[in-house]
Amino acid sequence: MNITAAYTDLYQITMAQVYFGTKPDGRAVFDYYFRHNPFKSGYSIFAGLEDVLEILETLEFSSSDISYLKQKGFESDFLDYLKNFRFKGNIYSSKEGDVVFPNRPILQVEANIIEAQIIETLLLNILNFQTLIATKASRIRFSAKDGILLDMGLRRAHATGGYYASRAAAIGGFDSTSNVKAAEDYNIPSSGTMAHSFIQSYEDELQAFRDFAKMRPENCVLLIDTYNTLKSGLPNAITVAKEMEKRGDRLLGVRLDSGDLAYLSKKTRAILDDADLDYVKIVASNQLDEYVIKSLKEQGAPIDIFGVGTNLVTGKPDAALDGVYKLAEYNDTPRIKLSENIIKTSLPYKKQVYRMIDDNGMFYGADTITRFSENKIALMEHPFDTTKSLDLSSFKHEPLLQQVMKNGKRIVPSRTVTEISKYSQSRLEQLPNEYKRFQNPHIYKIGLSSTLKKERDTLIKKHKF
Repeated sequence: MNITAAYTDLYQITMAQVYFGTKPDGRAVFDYYFRHNPFKSGYSIFAGLEDVLEILETLEFSSSDISYLKQKGFESDFLDYLKNFRFKGNIYSSKEGDVVFPNRPILQVEANIIEAQIIETLLLNILNFQTLIATKASRIRFSAKDGILLDMGLRRAHATGGYYASRAAAIGGFDSTSNVKAAEDYNIPSSGTMAHSFIQSYEDELQAFRDFAKMRPENCVLLIDTYNTLKSGLPNAITVAKEMEKRGDRLLGVRLDSGDLAYLSKKTRAILDDADLDYVKIVASNQLDEYVIKSLKEQGAPIDIFGVGTNLVTGKPDAALDGVYKLAEYNDTPRIKLSENIIKTSLPYKKQVYRMIDDNGMFYGADTITRFSENKIALMEHPFDTTKSLDLSSFKHEPLLQQVMKNGKRIVPSRTVTEISKYSQSRLEQLPNEYKRFQNPHIYKIGLSSTLKKERDTLIKKHKF
């Protein structure tokens, strides 16, 4: 997709024109964060940063964008400014793939307010979606344990969102994707089987299997449920597997795409083993998610590869992450947004976030938000309950927001999807299991330094009516 600076909401450009005419040199700090973990999860996986940085380095309005905005009535001097628009700001961010939690800055933008405003929609669009899908993928990986995970959801995805969903799924722990374009661009292993239509196009199922195996002997997987899994598909697959052995080849697997997957996989495994085909893997698909896979595992289903589609790439059942982008500072002056809903009250100032690490190198279960200039924090205070605090003196303080872009240019090396995924898995290993469970996960604590809390409360009193 050719993304230009017009990949934004109209009100961003409308506000930008007013800024241009009244205070074009204003310097702003915006926070990106979300308010709730998706899927009632105890954590989220941050994804999409590499794509954001790559786009921002070359972001500009095209000549057709300018022509369109002229038709919308924007003034000529403002359009001349947009012709030369480039993002020249700074970005501080958590590392992509990290385990993140609600109501703490995950990324900060420090830039001219026009630039910061124009990139808001783009940033939210990419980070919200990829974080949602990476989190879903991580939960599915947790259920599948060592099982192989194949993303096969492109056809059910929300249009071209499937492209980024495949990337996010790999970050969350999937092994491969059926999405050829995403596999090519992001260097993700690609894999796939066959469709029922291939078998239906033949008069005979066995001949369909034979032709497929002869033409595609490497990584050959046969779909066995087109007519009858145990009476037709599996016997024909065994016949082809034996013929492949005589040619010096091996059938990789058989795929189940309907019916009682636990029952059918057990029967299939037993029949394959009796035929001395213990090396043939069983692939299962059909509306899988973390709960179905967990159930299959608990039933002892001998499934080696899980093909997950719709529920992964659409982020079912949540469909969206409630990420927001809030002004925290303008021209070195703190800004705050108040709300009758306490959780929607924003935090002022440019900030840092510290993660508490215990003596065993594990996440203790607390991230502390501070002023950017703070480093060693003695006490973490609850954002709103004055009776709750935590002594931080015994923990290692890990700063989470690192500068990744300076004056519009990235200053950290790019990382591959594989590198990000490995990092994510290592961070999840530091997260205690009580935060990973599906039922009533432990709540990760997010608190404020005493300094930030005091200054935030002062601003609340100042602006409260």
